[in-house]
Amino acid sequence: MHLDGSCHCGAVRFSLRSSEPVPYQRCYCSICRKTQGGGGYAINLGGDARSLRVEGREHVRLYHAVMRDGAAEHRSEAGRAFCGECGSGLWLFDPRWPELIHPFASAIDTPLPNAPANVHLMLGSRPAWVPVEGRRGDDRFDGYPELSLADWHREHGVSAPD
Repeated sequence: MHLDGSCHCGAVRFSLRSSEPVPYQRCYCSICRKTQGGGGYAINLGGDARSLRVEGREHVRLYHAVMRDGAAEHRSEAGRAFCGECGSGLWLFDPRWPELIHPFASAIDTPLPNAPANVHLMLGSRPAWVPVEGRRGDDRFDGYPELSLADWHREHGVSAPD
């Protein structure tokens, strides 16, 4: 499926191909909450990194989150792209998986398919004030689920419309 996206102010516009365009995953980790907002969570989609086209690249900035494990800290390899003008989150790219790009559903302008179910993840870091709103039977995880974006799409019989 072809996806078009943009930031709020319009300084950055992008497009890419996605085989995993269903916005089903809701992440409640502190990084997603604090960089994305969006009701206390962020939703990542899956895309083909080779297909990413960007207009206004000069406005794109990267944030590499500081990961904390007890007293130890390290800088995440993954870069979260955002607009340097308005602050809108755009996508996540991790060089460990160079073929993938994860656009944030909140930045996509193309109508997205409805998810038949949701997966709520990283609930172990959700603050009490953030409600977990979902459907009865939604999968919920304190950490990350084992099922990949691609596997979830296959398992639920949803494929990208062309």
